[in-house]
Amino acid sequence: MSNSDQFSIKPIVASSSLRTLAYEALKSAITNMDLYGRPDEVRLDERKLSQDLGVSRTPVREALTVLEQEGFVRSEARRGIFVIKKTKAEIVGMIHAWAALESMAARLACQRASDAQLQSLRTEFPEFYEGRPAEHLDEYSDANIRFHQKIISLGQCEAIASLSSNLLMHVRGIRNTALRQGERAESSIREHVAIIKALEAREAELAERLVREHGLGLARHVDTYGHYLD
Repeated sequence: MSNSDQFSIKPIVASSSLRTLAYEALKSAITNMDLYGRPDEVRLDERKLSQDLGVSRTPVREALTVLEQEGFVRSEARRGIFVIKKTKAEIVGMIHAWAALESMAARLACQRASDAQLQSLRTEFPEFYEGRPAEHLDEYSDANIRFHQKIISLGQCEAIASLSSNLLMHVRGIRNTALRQGERAESSIREHVAIIKALEAREAELAERLVREHGLGLARHVDTYGHYLD
C-alpha cells in the first residue's frame, strides 16, 4: 500500500463473519481517509491488509470484492486494487444528492427530534462559536462532518441514513479539502450557526432550505475550485 500512514485499520476479533468484519474495517478506514487532500493514488496491498487485520487473505479478498461492487475500490490487472476517486462532475452530483437527503432530514428533525437533542447542538459543536475556523481548521473540519452526520441522525429516517451512507466517503473527503480553499470555512461556519438556530426553533421549512442551500454552495465551490479533480 502506498502512503500507508494515511490508511489506518485495526485488527478484528472473530465474533461473526470474517468477511463482514473485514468489510466493515476496510470501509471505515476508506471513509476516514483524507482522500481528496492528496494527489497520489491509494493502492491497497491485500497481503498487508490481511496482516493488519489479523486474518487470512480470503476474507480480505471477499471484502474487497464487495467494496468494488459498491464503487469504493477498483481492481486493475497487473497493477492492483485502488481506492476510487471521483471526477469533479461525479462529486458535484453526489453533493447534490447529499443536499437533497440532508435537507429532508433537517425538516424531519424539526418534527421528530426531542427538545433536548435540538438544544444540545450548540454545546455539541462549540467549534462553530469559538473564533475563526482558520485558527483551528482540523478541529473544525472534524466538527463539520459530525454536524452533517448529526442532521441525518436527527431526521430519524432509516432510508435517508442508508442512502446517504455510501455518499459520505466522497462528500466527507471533498468537504475537508474545500474548507482550505477560498473563504469556504468562514461562510460554512456562518451557515452552520444559522442552521442550528432554525433547528432549535423547529422552523422546518427554513431548516430544510438552509441545509439545501449550504449543500448547493459546496457544489458551486467544488465546481469553481475543483480543477484538481480532473
